[in-house]
Amino acid sequence: MSGIIAAADNPKAVVVAIHGGGTTAMYFDCPGHPELSLLRIGPTLGFTVIALDRPGHGSSAAYPEAVQTPQQRVDLAYGAVDRILGQQARGAGLFVLGHSGGCELATRMAADHRGAELLGVELGGTGRRYHDAAKEIMKAAEVKERPPGTRELLWEPLHLYPADILRGVTNSSTAPAYERDVALNWPHRYFPELAPAVRVPVRFTLGEHDRVYRGGDENIAEIAEMFSQAPSFTANTQPDAGHNLSLGLNAADYHRKVFAFVDDCVARRAGDEDREAG
Repeated sequence: MSGIIAAADNPKAVVVAIHGGGTTAMYFDCPGHPELSLLRIGPTLGFTVIALDRPGHGSSAAYPEAVQTPQQRVDLAYGAVDRILGQQARGAGLFVLGHSGGCELATRMAADHRGAELLGVELGGTGRRYHDAAKEIMKAAEVKERPPGTRELLWEPLHLYPADILRGVTNSSTAPAYERDVALNWPHRYFPELAPAVRVPVRFTLGEHDRVYRGGDENIAEIAEMFSQAPSFTANTQPDAGHNLSLGLNAADYHRKVFAFVDDCVARRAGDEDREAG
């Protein structure tokens, strides 16, 4: 697997970022706009950031047989992080951030037996219920890849993004076969199956203008209930943001809030260790 690392000296923790469909690890570097980049903001706040090319994207696109099963993909992700970091400092440990389709892998990593060692997880741009327009597009996606209206669904309102980002500089030309299954079955099957196995703090974020997934108190409460074993669940609406939280004009604000949550998770871990030692 390939990816991008932005290392901090003596990091407080390592944030592993997992992109969604139709893009690459560059999603977290907002090309041409370093002030919005998760990878560039992280080290200034004391965090090492690794943005992985999800299994089936980047260098692993040439090995479809190695990314077919969920367990293969989880093992590859954990293995890639270990190889990328090598002997570099990890601070208090790993924190996983997933966006949109990347939330499936992020949640699987957290639900895995290794997930209990994570500091926490951020899930952005996902949910349990589609907006009506998204529901129609997902129905069409059962028989046609990227049906008409997909781009508008993911990127509107357009004024929330830098104009050059909309010209496709973050797009991936590959779409591994398993992604269709994930897209069709994540909200109603895999998400509710996996969430109860997560035992670390969870932060959940939807953009104020996300046109894919429904927010609102009732939908958020349903998601919170699924994370029945998580020690905490925090729900957030990111103002002036659409579906692609890390590429919008308000991305820096979103990223700083995520890192503030990671700080909280680091403090929580330190408190837990102090209590165990005492």
